Amino acid sequence: MPTSVTAISPAPSAEARQHFAAEFAFETDCWDVHDALGKMPDFVLLDVRGPALFAKGHIAGAINLPHGKIVRSKMADWPEETIFVTYCAGPHCNGAARGALRLAELGRPVKIMAGGVTGWLDEGFSLISDDVA
Repeated sequence: MPTSVTAISPAPSAEARQHFAAEFAFETDCWDVHDALGKMPDFVLLDVRGPALFAKGHIAGAINLPHGKIVRSKMADWPEETIFVTYCAGPHCNGAARGALRLAELGRPVKIMAGGVTGWLDEGFSLISDDVA
C-alpha cells in the first residue's frame, strides 16, 4: 500500500528536469544573494515589506519598496533591463511574490529570494536596523 508520498507517482525524469531547471529563472536563494552583495551586485534587492518592519531589520543594501507601491513611476528610476530580486518576511509571506508579479506586469526582470528574512537569518546572515533605541 503506497504512502501519501508515493500515492502520486513522481513526474518522468525529463519533465522533472524541465520543472526544476525552470525554477532557477524565477528564484534565487539567500546564499547566492549574500555572495553577490559581497561583490558588485548586478541586481537591485527590494525588501517589499512595510517601512516599520524594514526599519526593525533588513538586508544591508536592500531598498524598501512595499509591494503595493511598485508602480511604473517609481520604477522609472532604474533602467528597463535592471534585474530586481524581491524578498519579504519568509516562506509564510507572499509579499515577495506579490512584488515580483507587479514588477513582471511592468515588464521588469525579476526573481524572488526564497526564504526571505527567515531564510536569511536561518543561514546565519545578519540584518541591519534603522531603529534607534
